[in-house]
Amino acid sequence: MTTSTSNPSMASLLKNRFVQTILSAGLFIQIGIWIRNFAILLFVMEKTDGDATAISLISVAEFAPIFIFSFIGGTFADRWRPKRTMIWCDLLSAASIFVILLALLNGTWKFVFFATLVSAILSQFSQPSSMKLFKVHVPGEQMQAGMSIFQTMMAIFMILGPVLGTFVYQQSGIYISMGIVGIAFLLSALVLTKLPKDEVQEKAEETTSLWEEMKLGFQYVWSRKVLVILGGVFTAAGLGLGFIHPLAIFLVTERLGLDKDYLQWLFAANGAAMIIGGGVIMVISNKLAPHVLLLLGMSVTAIGIFVMGWSEFFWITLVAEFFMGLFMPALHIGINTIILKNTDEKFVGRVNGILTPLFMGSMVITMSLSGVLKEQFSLFSIYQFSALLFVLGILIMIPMFKIMKHVTTVEVKS
Repeated sequence: MTTSTSNPSMASLLKNRFVQTILSAGLFIQIGIWIRNFAILLFVMEKTDGDATAISLISVAEFAPIFIFSFIGGTFADRWRPKRTMIWCDLLSAASIFVILLALLNGTWKFVFFATLVSAILSQFSQPSSMKLFKVHVPGEQMQAGMSIFQTMMAIFMILGPVLGTFVYQQSGIYISMGIVGIAFLLSALVLTKLPKDEVQEKAEETTSLWEEMKLGFQYVWSRKVLVILGGVFTAAGLGLGFIHPLAIFLVTERLGLDKDYLQWLFAANGAAMIIGGGVIMVISNKLAPHVLLLLGMSVTAIGIFVMGWSEFFWITLVAEFFMGLFMPALHIGINTIILKNTDEKFVGRVNGILTPLFMGSMVITMSLSGVLKEQFSLFSIYQFSALLFVLGILIMIPMFKIMKHVTTVEVKS
């Protein structure tokens, strides 16, 4: 499927109206998300004196709704007009932030958990709609390069986001921080109005019930072995990340014995590496198959997690974060490209809606346990077990290499 004509098309990809609009909207979304995440994290740490269970609940509030609503959101994304869906999701996210701001002003601080809850639910309708539009408006040969552009933007915010979120909260407090988040969501919705119009004929195809479309989605994924294997990889990676996701701040404060503000520098190192990694993949996007990118990302992540759990020196942990970030774009771009290249347009939402809960559901399970396990086991043990789960994910994906050869041949013929 890859051709030599796709590298010169990077300029035309950046001129693509859809890509420009999504990047602009993504800019405001990233600003809102990072300010929200760090403001809530630091706010809850202050209110609970660094209680591990309360902090892990932030992650549960963020990811549990993804597990519950992902497939429903993906199914509706295949039925609804994607542009309109994305705009409404941003508007409702903004509205929820302002409601939470009112609750905070009235003294009910625990409502901050509701901020991540609502945004997580709405993202399950917005994200598959974005993927669906990506499939429509970006040529197949530019898909991997396009994904690398989005990953580079995410990487930039891995550097700027923690610094921005920490700065805004420390300078302005929770009230102004949440107000900025709400405005950022509103600006994203405004930018999305510039997307090309939705194709109205999508509605004419809605002859089956919602339940029938859900069943068809499961049958579709089960019929594609590559997607089934990817589901196994998702589950292993989700379990692994869930154990360590809420504990990053304790890695800094306990394992390294540093102030919690050092967490932002680990994020910054990770983000700087992601920018480099995303840029490299833009250049070599047609030289490596997506499943090879996924394997590289999984392998380096396993090694990086192992080293981070073992290290007691900040510079070693920083280097491990850097290398994880360097190959993180390979992991994400590999996953998204495999999904888009092996999924028909009308099933994009449902495939996302089936695979994402496997990742998020397993992640939520281990995140729910991480706070309790931290009281029973050392951070070292938890991080090593997380790395082992990534090794399991690598073993699961090995058969994909043989299958992808066959899938590529069939797709080229079609």
